[in-house]
Amino acid sequence: MTRKVTMTDTIAFIDLQAQRKRLGEPLMRAISEAVEGGQWILGPQVTELEAQLATFAGVKHAIACANGTDALLLILKAWNVGPGDAVFVPSFTFAASAEVVALAGATPVFVDVLADTFNIDPASLETAIAMVRREAKLAPKVVMPVDLYGQPADYGKIAPIVKREGMLMLCDTAQSFGASLDGKRTGAIGDAAATSFYPAKPLGCYGDGGACFTNDDDLAEILRSLRMHGQGTDRYEHTRIGWNSRLDSIQAAVLIEKLKIFPDEIEARDRIAGRYNAGLGKSNRIRIPRVIAGARSVWAQYTIQVEDRTRLQADLKDAGIPSVVHYPIPLGRQRAYAHFPSVPAPISDALSKSVVSLPMHPYLDEAAQDRIVAAVLKSAG
Repeated sequence: MTRKVTMTDTIAFIDLQAQRKRLGEPLMRAISEAVEGGQWILGPQVTELEAQLATFAGVKHAIACANGTDALLLILKAWNVGPGDAVFVPSFTFAASAEVVALAGATPVFVDVLADTFNIDPASLETAIAMVRREAKLAPKVVMPVDLYGQPADYGKIAPIVKREGMLMLCDTAQSFGASLDGKRTGAIGDAAATSFYPAKPLGCYGDGGACFTNDDDLAEILRSLRMHGQGTDRYEHTRIGWNSRLDSIQAAVLIEKLKIFPDEIEARDRIAGRYNAGLGKSNRIRIPRVIAGARSVWAQYTIQVEDRTRLQADLKDAGIPSVVHYPIPLGRQRAYAHFPSVPAPISDALSKSVVSLPMHPYLDEAAQDRIVAAVLKSAG
């Protein structure tokens, strides 16, 4: 008979309260100062955050905005991506990556991913570009790799393809901000990059938030205008059609405090992922994630592949261990996106049936992690 698990037995999937307690009084003081300051939208905290984010990422400009989806859309609109343009997007990712392409009026073209890293497959990208050029209905404009689950895509192989084809590369770093490849942090890779500060992200605020990253001065100026209704020299002059995508000062204050401990949290995430790898890698029935050479992941998720996911999730639930499936339906098979072009994506189809993410956050203690590993090995290993 299955034992009933009490709430005290349950392990948190992401423990944001542990982080809040660590930040303590300085965090509350920063929030209070933002409230008392009275500039609640795009206040001085936002300006300070943008400077710190740019320095952290190693770029000239960080432009804060309302959320990660807007960050992607702002860049596409600033590049004048629209009807007749093809934007190449991995099929195995969250809907926002394709959503922004459609919202811009362009056409997402779905590409398969790699089985071991979950990131866009350069060979599949080549196939998709050739398909679009052969059909001659769309103009290849942008490649949008998504750094899924926290590690950078293989830009060493993707960037030459983008350059050869005369396209732009927009890096979706919503899950990987703080990660790096060959010493360069995400945000500084590509022609531009976008990230999300959704609370569950490795660097998250207490609401919604996002940012765009670029070294292009002209692009940065357009992005700042677009996020403010297309504002020109003042709030009542409009030089282009934009929309409202401003970051709240309170969220910026939260992110400034979190950024102070972010490097330490990245170290902790990497250490925890290493312990997972050591424990779960012993089983030939469990496929652990692979990080490419020269890369460092921020482990937004720790995601494994198993043969019987339904059984594993049920067993983990009985043991008081949460698990999450990211993502059970590839974008190319979603009702809203099935009419858009796609090349065959067998890996995305397979991953959607086999991936499962385990608890991952910087405050996961070893005893809890050992309990998770034991439960996974008992069920799937």
